[in-house]
Amino acid sequence: MSSTPSGAPAPEAPSPPTSTKPSTEAPSSSSSSALSTPEFPRIVSNDPARTGFDPEMKWWVNYFGIITGSITPEGAFHYRESRYRVHEERDCAKCEKYRDWAFAHSPIVRFMRDRVAELNGDLNERNVVCKRCPARLTEDGQVHRSAGGFSPDHGILICANEVRDRYHLEDTLAHEMVHAWDHLRWKMDWTGDKDLKHAACTEIRANMLSGECRWSREAFTRGNWTLTRQFQDCVRKRAVMSVAARPRCKNDVQAAKAVNQVWDSCFSDTRPFDEVYK
Repeated sequence: MSSTPSGAPAPEAPSPPTSTKPSTEAPSSSSSSALSTPEFPRIVSNDPARTGFDPEMKWWVNYFGIITGSITPEGAFHYRESRYRVHEERDCAKCEKYRDWAFAHSPIVRFMRDRVAELNGDLNERNVVCKRCPARLTEDGQVHRSAGGFSPDHGILICANEVRDRYHLEDTLAHEMVHAWDHLRWKMDWTGDKDLKHAACTEIRANMLSGECRWSREAFTRGNWTLTRQFQDCVRKRAVMSVAARPRCKNDVQAAKAVNQVWDSCFSDTRPFDEVYK
């Protein structure tokens, strides 16, 4: 089902991305300077004496250390990131190949591209870019990764080092295209200066409509074999995680509250589709 814009003209199409921010982050705003930003756990850097991972050693020596247990899980994280840096050019080339395939052959990507165009937007290879996205390990032991992101000012970012295959990219691109459609269709409060309801709603819709929470993805990729309410639980969980990672969100309790406040209206809103496609 196609939608047409309301009375006001739609914003211009986003320009090419210049940032590698993950989807859970948003650009800062001068109007939010009076608001306090929550304190986030400190990012942990590698210490070979503590982790056992020495970036100066041959990769296979470190890999053997991971297998034998002489390198800690923290060291294994830093080893993985170092290999992503080595293979950045290869990963980006593969990601661009998958992106071009999706633009040409994916039904959901082609549909969303057309719907964005109806709102005077233009998504193409210039503003849907593939880059390496460094993960973050924080002192609370949490690893923060992202498969992609959307910025109203820059466009769509696909994290090339996190893409498993072209179908994973298809889901990720569809997710971000829902954000782009929401941005052009409504006046979104992306930074959460007023509240987090806009962020919660677009995350609910993106996770619901992109195919990321279909049963096969949850079962075979994430090991969740639940048969009852699996789809709803996945959408809610992933929406809460995305909102909780935004700079204006204090914690997961506040994120869950925002998601719950808009759940009924946003989970039932399948625009621009007639129904959930995947």
